[in-house]
Formats: sequence, structure tokens, C-alpha cells
Amino acid sequence: MVAADYPFLDVLWTMLIFFIWIAWFMILFRVLIDIFRRHDIGGGSKVLWIVLVILVPFLGVFVYIITQSHHMAERDMKQAAAAQAQFDEHVKSVAGSGGPAAEIEKASALLSSGAITQAEFDEIKRKALAS
Repeated sequence: MVAADYPFLDVLWTMLIFFIWIAWFMILFRVLIDIFRRHDIGGGSKVLWIVLVILVPFLGVFVYIITQSHHMAERDMKQAAAAQAQFDEHVKSVAGSGGPAAEIEKASALLSSGAITQAEFDEIKRKALAS
């Protein structure tokens, strides 16, 4: 019964308005997050940007995006690079020495330098291949 009173184009219009409303809040929160994570401006500048964004939301957000979009992208790139470096370091620390091939290579270098005997090399190789 309710569907008969709400035409299809009104449903599409409502969906479009809802989508734009959600997109607006995503942009607004993105700008606020960027303001708070900036290290190149002081607290006073952050307060001024936040006041502008809250008191005059459309103008404040659009002015911030127009004036700071390049710097926002740079900060995103730096944060992504730092996160990738941290992840790579963690993987390297967890991965260990590189597996059996790396152990055999190290033992081979020790054998060629004379630090270990052939029997010791064979034992290291057997243990590396067994694990």
C-alpha cells in the first residue's frame, strides 16, 4: 500500500540524495581527520580550520580541499609508505634467516673460509634439509 503512494522516480531521487549525503559525510570526516593528523601547522591553525569547517561546512570543506588537496595526497603517500615499510620489516623479522638454502649458503662460505670442516658442513646441510 505504501509503495503505491511513492512513485519509482521518487525512490530513485531519495536514493540519490541519500548517496550524496553519505558522500558528503565521508568528505567531511576525511578533511577533519587530515586536519588533526597534520604536523606542519600548529594548534591555532587547526582550530581555525575546524571552526571554519564546522561553522560554514560546505565553504570550509571546499576551501580546505582546494588549498590543501596536494598536501593531503602527500601525507597519504607518506603514511602508506611508512605502513608498508613497517609491514616489510615485520615480515623480515618473522621470516627468519631465509630457510634451508640460506643456511647451506652460510655453511658453504664457512667451509670455503676454513672455519668448519667438511663433516660439520655435511651435518649443517643435513639439519637444514631436514627442517
